[in-house]
Amino acid sequence: MTATKPAAASEPGPTSEPAAATAPDPATEPDPAAPGAATAPDVPRSVLADTVLDRLTTVYPAAGNLFRAQEMVAYMKGAAPFLGVRTPERRALSRTVLEGLPRPDEADCTAVALRCFALPEREYHYFAVDYLRRHVKRCSSGFLPVARHLVTTDSWWDTVDHLAAHVVGGLVAADPALAARMDEWIEDEDLWVARTAILHQLRFKESTDADRLFAYCLRRAADTDFFLRKAIGWSLREYGKTAPAEVRAFVAAHGGALSPLSVREALKHLGEPGTMGT
Repeated sequence: MTATKPAAASEPGPTSEPAAATAPDPATEPDPAAPGAATAPDVPRSVLADTVLDRLTTVYPAAGNLFRAQEMVAYMKGAAPFLGVRTPERRALSRTVLEGLPRPDEADCTAVALRCFALPEREYHYFAVDYLRRHVKRCSSGFLPVARHLVTTDSWWDTVDHLAAHVVGGLVAADPALAARMDEWIEDEDLWVARTAILHQLRFKESTDADRLFAYCLRRAADTDFFLRKAIGWSLREYGKTAPAEVRAFVAAHGGALSPLSVREALKHLGEPGTMGT
């Protein structure tokens, strides 16, 4: 498994807040969405992305604050540098950046996301995640390799969790055949890719594939990593809002295989197995 940064004590989640390269030959290049693949997707030409990035890289740095940037780096355990723009101000600036611009197509979404994630400061990554959350329905299942690249770029829960629940989850919801790719991702050595597979159904509610969710939880139950254990508990807790009896029964049957953290998170709003939730 890839090395991880120090574990955070808590993690708010998505249910709370270069020139284009030559196209690869699909016969010889690895599939970027396959387990362990590292090939970066190409950045398509996009006039819209040119405008967005020109505006973004003007207004965001102007609003930066060095002291706040240092605080934000410390809070995120050094995951990435920051400009020091707080979320409310950043989102207001983002509305200014996007004012008067047309809705993007998939190529525009790809170009904006990849170019933002190529910049070092985290606020640009947040802009890309917000942009994709807003426009994921304009992307096809072919966007999944791009999403995987974003998940594995400067990975930390602050971007990965939103990509998992709102972008990857949105793609799978629109094309259930992509669930087969999630079956590959759950096996991935990159913990963030595996975490994304666990969390991608976080917002599915009644449409959750419970068998797949429970299988994923058991598949990674033995992992000792905090972020995988937390993801297991979080995904079960969220599904428990829709199917509390099923989650209680699963934990009662498999609690010995799950970590105490996963069990505690899963039952946080349900009570102990066999009792009424509070």
